[in-house]
Amino acid sequence: MTMEMKDSGSVVLTAYHPHSPARIPGMEQSFVQDVPPSHSPSSRKSFSRCRRINRMLSNESVPPAFSRSNSQASMDSTSMEDFWCEVESIKESREDGSEEAMLLEFKPADEGELEAEWLQDVGLSTLISGAEEEDGQALLSTLTRTQAAAVQKRYNTYTQTLRKKNKHTVRDVRDIFGTSDSSPTFETVPVSPVSSNGIQLPGQKPVWKSVSSKSCLDCGTGKGSPSITEELSYDVSFSESITVLPKTQEWPKNQRFKKEDSALPKFIVRKSRFGLTEVGDLSPEDMKKIRYLSLIELTAFYDALGVELKRNRVERVRGRENGLFGVPLTVLLENDQKKVPGIKVPLIFQKLLLKLEETGLETEGILRVPGSASRVKNLHQELEAKFYEDTFDWDQVRNNDAAGLLKMFIRELPSPLFTVEYLPAFITLVEKISKIKLQLQALHLLIMLMPEANRDTAKAFLQFLKKVVANEGKNKMNLWNVSMIVAPNLFIYKGKRANQQEMQAAATTAHIVRLLIRYQDILWTVPSFLISQVRKMNEAAMNNSKRQLMFDKGVRKLLRRKTMERERPERPEGAVTFPPYLQSDIPEGVIRVYAPLHSKVSMAIQLNSQTKAKDILARFHCENSHGSSQNVRGQIQSLHEIGGNIGQHCLDPDAFMLDVYRANPQAEWVIKPKAS
Repeated sequence: MTMEMKDSGSVVLTAYHPHSPARIPGMEQSFVQDVPPSHSPSSRKSFSRCRRINRMLSNESVPPAFSRSNSQASMDSTSMEDFWCEVESIKESREDGSEEAMLLEFKPADEGELEAEWLQDVGLSTLISGAEEEDGQALLSTLTRTQAAAVQKRYNTYTQTLRKKNKHTVRDVRDIFGTSDSSPTFETVPVSPVSSNGIQLPGQKPVWKSVSSKSCLDCGTGKGSPSITEELSYDVSFSESITVLPKTQEWPKNQRFKKEDSALPKFIVRKSRFGLTEVGDLSPEDMKKIRYLSLIELTAFYDALGVELKRNRVERVRGRENGLFGVPLTVLLENDQKKVPGIKVPLIFQKLLLKLEETGLETEGILRVPGSASRVKNLHQELEAKFYEDTFDWDQVRNNDAAGLLKMFIRELPSPLFTVEYLPAFITLVEKISKIKLQLQALHLLIMLMPEANRDTAKAFLQFLKKVVANEGKNKMNLWNVSMIVAPNLFIYKGKRANQQEMQAAATTAHIVRLLIRYQDILWTVPSFLISQVRKMNEAAMNNSKRQLMFDKGVRKLLRRKTMERERPERPEGAVTFPPYLQSDIPEGVIRVYAPLHSKVSMAIQLNSQTKAKDILARFHCENSHGSSQNVRGQIQSLHEIGGNIGQHCLDPDAFMLDVYRANPQAEWVIKPKAS
């Protein structure tokens, strides 16, 4: 794919490093001019070393196919120097002892182990153990054609390996999927569009709202953004949407990364009648299923593109159990939640971001210009001793020092923010996938795969970076500048030395970071086809439970004895007991909404085709405007869908309630504050 750029008559700058095997084949990398480097005494040593590295790389590179002016050449070197200087700063901080030695231990993969681990990671350990578990069967019943093929491929490899090793007998793949030698007979999820956040109703076609400022998720409206927009669809799985690729795919030799904001497409995701769902809108149980499905979908997506999904295998991650820096995110959050229940981002990380947002967003060269190494080291030690005692003086922290502490926190995590396991997959999506839209879809699934603590912390960090870019006029840090500086802190993780091959991939990692910054609103939205599959999983699990209840002889005998004791007629075969709230005689199209924090705690509401979630909220607010407490009136209330075929789902205010009701008629409807 060639990304065209209109540059008002200027020449596209490129840097060629043919000796770099990690670079995208045939890809040229262009860079942008940055603010002048710092000449403070603390940075002179690093800066001179950076210049030497850059001159070495420039001397080894192939002469360009066209001549460039001196000013254009300096744009190349300045942007490269930013990356090299950041790498040198990281290296020096480790040599200085402020960052400890390697904490990650990798283990080699034996034949078949990768497939076994993959099956466990997607929630299909039942295929390895041979047990007939309900969750595994429910998951298998929801898979699309490409997803089922991905599972079948990994299971086939696993079983063939076991047979070679003369291990215990394994289940035949035909017993699991109901396949024959000729063609599969198992039923997969249809690939026709499904209603966003819901289930495809018989004969129903997706209905889209007209475009307005609030009717779609719009990413790519920054300075210099293109006027042409492209719509992303969440209705069909990404892997099912891929067209047939040519057997031999060669990357265009003139493909390049463009530094300008206009080089990135403008994507929009229109709201369907079910609205959009953010990551925090679903229950932890349903998000666990989203992760299972995301890994299956990502694997199927890479399979469809003919790309290998690479993963690191980490045997052990060692880290401190107390303190601030070098502590695993989960441990840090457990300690912080004792002080602030429900917190999702570490307190020290939040405080560093707040400090920079209050005073540092307009600082020229913020993130790029380093603080004093000695000051940062002293502040680091002082924070460890005083932060939790609330005796640390934040007024003494300069903006560049705070930025240094922020980057140090990210680098010192025992496991990278974007997880060491999937870092190769992040790199692959740029090296092997040329189209921005496909890169974004792969990136979207990788975000869904992240552990909750990592994903929440990454979101807070990217929101901050977006604010930095928004202040480009004063801080001189545009999207590409910020991406080049942040990339080595995210992708050259603790205990891993940056070799020349990885340094040559500077533009590759920077491109990933700028995709994360630019499209973060899209990336933290849960694709509706995954939500639809979760609903089907929950329905399948409920049906399995009902069947197990009815066919379990012990349970049936117990039920019969209890009914005889109460002198009631025996229940008819196939009857199922539902919770009381499902036995109500509420008419079709009428829902009872509960608001336990309001003075009027419930209300029956007749739905029509135009009733939205925000209309119900407004009605409760009007009815309770005088009776509710001041605290309740000050909180942001949301309508939640609870039970039925979903665990818990915070609804988009623009969701059309009759459509949601029909997708989940057994749900309860509760108004309460949205989880922060």
